[in-house]
Amino acid sequence: MRCPFCGNDEQRVLESRPVLEVDAIRRRRECGGCGRRFTTFERAERPRLFVVKRDGGRQEFDREKLIESMRLAARKRPISALALRAAADKIERDLLNEAAEEVASREVGARAMRALQGLDPVAYVRYASVYQEFECMGDFAQMVAQAEQDERLAPFKDLQNALL
Repeated sequence: MRCPFCGNDEQRVLESRPVLEVDAIRRRRECGGCGRRFTTFERAERPRLFVVKRDGGRQEFDREKLIESMRLAARKRPISALALRAAADKIERDLLNEAAEEVASREVGARAMRALQGLDPVAYVRYASVYQEFECMGDFAQMVAQAEQDERLAPFKDLQNALL
């Protein structure tokens, strides 16, 4: 690490603290050459993950793109930006933990659908309508009916899980 003011590579760390929102460590440093203070942020470099598109093309996984697609589906719905970020973080973390270098775009979409289904059924239906590329209104109606059925059964699923 070099001082941004004089370029000296000798500093001492005055203070370190975690920054939970971005999984980083904030360090307050003092340069041994000029004595000025500056702040650095350190975070672990994440392994590269590639998404294989439907046409066979490869693209590096973009967490912000995933969040934006979920945000569009959740527009004007009672879902916080923090909840969407947490869902995207979990999706990315799960994909990285599976130790695969590539993942199919349909798998990323399916995980986003499951996350939205747990957050808001309307956002889930909106996302699914784009992601699944319905051919006719019947496909869409069937998916909405299934979502309604799942929503009606949700209180009983908790009871059923408790009994098992």
